Amino acid sequence: MQLIAAMNPCRCGHLGDPALACSRAPRCAADYQAKVSGPLLDRIDLHVEVQAVTAVDLVLPPPAEGSVEVAARVAAARAVQTARYGDGKVRTNAEVDGEALEQVAGPDEAGRQLLAQAAAAMKLSARGYTRVLRVARTIADLAGAEKVGRVHIAEALSYRRRAPVN
Repeated sequence: MQLIAAMNPCRCGHLGDPALACSRAPRCAADYQAKVSGPLLDRIDLHVEVQAVTAVDLVLPPPAEGSVEVAARVAAARAVQTARYGDGKVRTNAEVDGEALEQVAGPDEAGRQLLAQAAAAMKLSARGYTRVLRVARTIADLAGAEKVGRVHIAEALSYRRRAPVN
C-alpha cells in the first residue's frame, strides 16, 4: 500500500513568506501541524518540504535530470530489488522485515553509528528506525551501491519528519 499526502505548513499556507505570513508565525505552524497524529506521521517514510513555485521558477530551464532519466534509475533500482528478493513473499525494500532487513540494509560501521546517534536524538520509534533502514537501502540501490553507507543513512534521516519550530 502507498500513501501520498500533502499539507500546507500552517493554516494560512504562507509560512516562510515574509510578505504574506500571518502574525502568529511560527506558532501558527506548530499548532496546525500538531493536529496530525504522531503515529500517523511515523508511518510516512519521506517528508519533503517544497517551496511555493514562483513565476520566475516557471521560466527557468528544465532540471539537469529529467523525468525519463529518473524513471530509468527507478526501474534499475526495482530490478535490483527483484533480483535480491527472488520469488519470495518480499518484492521490494519497503516489504522486508526483521533479520532479512538487517542482512540487506545493515549499514557499514559509520552508518550504524550515525543511525544510533540519530535514533536517540530524534527519538525514533522501532518503526521509525526500521523505516530509515528501508529508505537507506533504496537510496543505496538508486545510487548503485552494494552496501548501505553513512551517506545513505544520512539522506534517509533527512527525510524523517522534523518537529515544528516554536
